[in-house]
Amino acid sequence: MSFDKPGEDTGVSGFESEEMEPDSEHEELELEVNQMAQRILHYRSTLSAQLKSSFISLLESARPVAFGASEPGISVPPNHEDDEQQITRGEGTVLHDEGLETEKKIQLLKDKISSNISMIPAVLKRMKDCISTIDNLDSYNGSIHPAFKRRKAS
Repeated sequence: MSFDKPGEDTGVSGFESEEMEPDSEHEELELEVNQMAQRILHYRSTLSAQLKSSFISLLESARPVAFGASEPGISVPPNHEDDEQQITRGEGTVLHDEGLETEKKIQLLKDKISSNISMIPAVLKRMKDCISTIDNLDSYNGSIHPAFKRRKAS
């Protein structure tokens, strides 16, 4: 062990610190991989719910808005202020909580159905417009790629 050559002593060699660096880099990379795996699991668990809510809001925003009762077929939603007073039977006995929940669900379903029925004229009008647009495109004499043409039944 001579002091003239600093790299001969194994305890003080420069090679030992180089060996420690790859191990620490390896540990850091493993830690990053684990963190990325956790993020991927989180995104996989929440992405479907986010897509579902985004799709629902997109569909609701695309639905035509009813502008009052002056249009034919538009109905005003019923007033539900006295729901608890209306849900009584016989000698003043009030339905149980389950009955109240069921009644509210039924009323909500009826409201949704009436809302959908009231929107039928607007939807039919949009359908007719789309059909006429498609018919106009069918009579178009320009060049259409064969992949987009319908096969005519013989």
